[in-house]
Amino acid sequence: MNPSSSGWIPKFESVVKKHQDRYTEFSVLYADLKGTGFVYGINTEVLEFIVSEHSLSEDEKAKLNLFTALYYTYRLERTSNFQNFLEDLFTFYGKLRVSHLSFLGKLLSGKTTSSKLEKLIDSRVYLEDNVISKTFNSIITNSLLFIDVLLFKRYLNDSIAIKVYAYNLEYLAIHVTYHALSSKERNKNDERLAELFGASLSFIDPDKQAYDGSYREMLMNERKPCENAYLLDMACLTVWEDHSLDYKESAFIFGIGKDVGFSEAGITRCLEDVTDFFAKNSKIVPFLKDNNLAVQFYDSMSKVVNKLILRNSKRLQKELSESAELVSLLTKSTFRDLSREEKKKVQNQLMNIFKSIPSLAIFILPGGAVLLPIFIKLVPKLLPSSFDENRVEKTDENT
Repeated sequence: MNPSSSGWIPKFESVVKKHQDRYTEFSVLYADLKGTGFVYGINTEVLEFIVSEHSLSEDEKAKLNLFTALYYTYRLERTSNFQNFLEDLFTFYGKLRVSHLSFLGKLLSGKTTSSKLEKLIDSRVYLEDNVISKTFNSIITNSLLFIDVLLFKRYLNDSIAIKVYAYNLEYLAIHVTYHALSSKERNKNDERLAELFGASLSFIDPDKQAYDGSYREMLMNERKPCENAYLLDMACLTVWEDHSLDYKESAFIFGIGKDVGFSEAGITRCLEDVTDFFAKNSKIVPFLKDNNLAVQFYDSMSKVVNKLILRNSKRLQKELSESAELVSLLTKSTFRDLSREEKKKVQNQLMNIFKSIPSLAIFILPGGAVLLPIFIKLVPKLLPSSFDENRVEKTDENT
């Protein structure tokens, strides 16, 4: 099986036929996926029965792990055949993403559902020429891939308001990561990363303060055990990224763990799991040895957004030229904090632009909210001609 070549999904079907009933509980599937690194966003291997003709890249492992997780999640909820799985999965992604799939139009061209899904899964893991890969930034973007699996599980039982549920789960995942960072004895690198997450929260929900405790109430209400396990693992991963755990961080982890219904023994196991994963894989994943993972993440994310803006500069110039209000707000954001109402306007108008440009779809997929503040910071610098007139307004406002 070669996940970089067309036709790999039919090949996948032939491989899993012998293993259809491998899992009887989601918790066992989750544990195996955590062992591969998929839950952590660091794909070091695939499940043992998935055989490939060549050595797999981390991105190829992520594709196989995502699709395998979705398949067995489906098998645990329904006994339908593989073709029904493909159809239900494609429908799920259609409802989850955007009601009008204009931004995925060219991407999802194909005669069969499997060929369309191959392109869709590819888009979930890759970003053009792999600019998101092989560094700490993939921990955040690819660990949030597991949200797809949790949402698919939810969708198979209750498809009502799945987009709202997706928004809330992503919001919680980013909140937990942000507050896990805030619980640490932070250095300057951690501060930059914490500020990025705080800014992303203020844009995706400007009506709430990033620093309030309301997310803890959300954690305790209407969450499924599998979702709680994932959120706790995200918190453990965040505090362990500097390879240490002090008392303050431990108190935060145990507090979150108790909020989501874990015993002290269960919380300890989660910490041991991430510790063992780092110890086992530090030799084969070089960046896990680096104590400056936070700065790697921030800098590489900035490079990703920088490339995206430049590659789409003509289209962005055109879209911005048609939205004077957005240009004005983005200009203002370079010299003062925007109000809640202004942030909401910026988010809504940028989302419409991202939907119309396929290669910017990353910003509206799970995890994309983390990148939004970087885009808002960089776009006036990289596309200055769109903002020249408003720079005059800035000067006038300060005189």
